[in-house]
Amino acid sequence: MRCPFCAHENSQVKDSRPSEDGAAIRRRRQCEACGARFTTFERIQLRELTVVKSENRRESFERDKLIRSVSIACRKRPIDSGRIEQLVSGIQRQLETSGEAEVTSTRIGELVMEGLKGLDSVAYIRFASVYKDFAEAKDFEAFAGSVEEVGRG
Repeated sequence: MRCPFCAHENSQVKDSRPSEDGAAIRRRRQCEACGARFTTFERIQLRELTVVKSENRRESFERDKLIRSVSIACRKRPIDSGRIEQLVSGIQRQLETSGEAEVTSTRIGELVMEGLKGLDSVAYIRFASVYKDFAEAKDFEAFAGSVEEVGRG
């Protein structure tokens, strides 16, 4: 593993342990050249996923991009990063085990909405506002009203 500080090619693993409910291995490493310590994560990747965007453009699935999107929706909410990681890991696992090499961005958005709905209603509405492209305040009102009705049912 290349050192992020000095770019030396070799580092020693000092400690390894499971993280994220066993979905990844966290490794503490030390650079052999400069002695700096850093952490890496190793995850199982079942298949390469390609995301098909709405304009039919294709790009590789990026877990970090999904984490950023969910984190923005959850900002200043009582949701720790571990819960976000679990949500994203679950979505990624669903996509990888679906048997499809290509997945639409719409499908990813639906899975995120489904996950956030059970996690936090404010984060759910925030994500929906971007995903569903709310244009006016009445869009928020209508959507928030539907969330309240579901919560009462």
